[in-house]
Amino acid sequence: MGEAAQAQTLGFQAQVKQLLKLMIHSLYSHKEIFLRELISNASDALDKLRFEALAKPELLEGGAELAIRIEADKDARTIAIIDNGIGMSRTEAIENLGTIARSGTAEFLSRLTGDQQKDAQLIGQFGVGFYSSFIVAERVEVFSRRAGEGASAGVHWQSRGDGEFTVADVELPERGTRIVLHLKEGEEDFADEFRIRSLVRKYSDHIAFPVRMRVERDEKDKKSQGAEYETINHAQALWTRPRTEVKEEEYKEFYRHITHDFSEPLAWSHGKVEGKTEYTSLLYIPSRAPFDLWHREAARGLKLYVRRVFIMDDAQQFLPLYLRFVKGIVDSADLPLNISREMLQQNPMIDTIRTGLTRRVLDLLAKLAKEEPEKYATVWKEFGQVLKEGPAEDPANRERIAKLLRFSSTHTDKPEQDVSLEDYVARMKPGQKEIYFVVADSFATAKSSPHLELLRRKGLEVLLLWDRVDEWLTDHLREFDGKPLRNVARGNLDLAAVQSEEEKKEQESLAKQHASLVERIKETLGDHVSEVRVTSRLTDSPACLVLGEHELGPQMRRILEAAGQKVPAGKPALEINPAHPLLKRIEATSEQGEFADLAMLLFEQATLAEGGQLAEPASFVQRLNRLLLAMR
Repeated sequence: MGEAAQAQTLGFQAQVKQLLKLMIHSLYSHKEIFLRELISNASDALDKLRFEALAKPELLEGGAELAIRIEADKDARTIAIIDNGIGMSRTEAIENLGTIARSGTAEFLSRLTGDQQKDAQLIGQFGVGFYSSFIVAERVEVFSRRAGEGASAGVHWQSRGDGEFTVADVELPERGTRIVLHLKEGEEDFADEFRIRSLVRKYSDHIAFPVRMRVERDEKDKKSQGAEYETINHAQALWTRPRTEVKEEEYKEFYRHITHDFSEPLAWSHGKVEGKTEYTSLLYIPSRAPFDLWHREAARGLKLYVRRVFIMDDAQQFLPLYLRFVKGIVDSADLPLNISREMLQQNPMIDTIRTGLTRRVLDLLAKLAKEEPEKYATVWKEFGQVLKEGPAEDPANRERIAKLLRFSSTHTDKPEQDVSLEDYVARMKPGQKEIYFVVADSFATAKSSPHLELLRRKGLEVLLLWDRVDEWLTDHLREFDGKPLRNVARGNLDLAAVQSEEEKKEQESLAKQHASLVERIKETLGDHVSEVRVTSRLTDSPACLVLGEHELGPQMRRILEAAGQKVPAGKPALEINPAHPLLKRIEATSEQGEFADLAMLLFEQATLAEGGQLAEPASFVQRLNRLLLAMR
């Protein structure tokens, strides 16, 4: 290496400073992960070079074997990780090592609390990468030259992690990157040969490139032969090995390698498909949702390999969006090595692989739900709302997805979503033909909905839906196991199967008996409602609002309005319970002003009971005050 020139001192991005400070103080119990992260980064650099060299063979500069080397000196308290991969230019070194260029960084940092355990989990989930070096090093040096550039294009980057870093030009005869960690006092064990071997076997045995460590012999050998290197990892792509030969811990460590997640995966599926289309896949279900799960623009997808050559990260085409939480790799034997993201969109083979991988994930989730319900409860807690997008997005697998869905219900009246549609069907009453549900903005609102009153009295179970995606779900999931799903807050509720003839006749009699009251209320409310009718749903409440069969519900209406779409105004029907004392009071009121106040109050009360918002809150208050004063 030549002498450094053109030195330049720069400041870290503000987010990097914050991350470094939190990481050094929060990950003290996970110090050893720095070696895993640096080896993983080196592996990525080798993958990128191998991919770019498909189009530009000259980047290999003579075709040297791609490998990672580790050189350690316990006496000098240094450890170096070297790769002959793609390398970095001066500009790339500044951008890659001085900033965090990942979407969602601000949100990620805002979620750090100062609680060391929680921060450690979040930082691990984010992926600490290169910055983990400063957990054990008092100073870090990086020497790098991009493949294809001349020796004079080398860069020397160094920092103490204290807010600034220095960059200078340097002569580097070899491409790639050399990271030198000057270990803190007391951390020299990380430069111990035995410790390095054990950490590589624990964390990086699955790396598909050889990881070689410099081994110093005795003084005589050192003088005559110099240092030797030994390969200390398995150096075979893990997914290419037979499942029977891969240990559980190796699967878990490979997951950490591709996700930078400290937590263990809940489950995984390793499979090989042969025939007309050949591919191998290794798919993981994480144990918690990433912080950017709802950022639709965030990068997500599987790592794509073609005949074990890394092609791209975040290949979205191999799984539908509702399975965006799944991590893993797919290795195709048939796709061309020069395939691009644009070509993936047009290649018919992708549809075949996508269909197979989607089925594999759904089968894995179904197996978890059946055999390990506690683990599946975690899946549902973390990813349930995403899975609910499935019936709309993937009609071909609608029935499979439906079996995975979980809801709250009046069977337990608990907020936990642990009731499956199969559970519900098994508990249906004799003669019951429909699966009843109600949609609201919260569990409390759903649980106390007036639409449930008669159903509860009849002992009929109702699913309580209160996630923001639920109305979208039920618009696309119309039936299960041959039984229609029925929103109890829409249209005329047909309870003929569970009502006696006597109850039916009584209902008809009530409608005739109070026809004049119905007409008078309708005339008073005017365009606020589409119609007024005597209810068959209520036992305790005076009234409720009922949507038309094809009318947008309040949940869907708010989603569309928030997206800037114009939504036509809806008109619900008002159903009244003439047996309620309030309706008797209204019916007996002859003074038109008071009747109008009471009728409007009845409508507004029903609106609030559904979790809706009043168009004119001030008028409601004035009306209520007039009625209260009249009671004196």
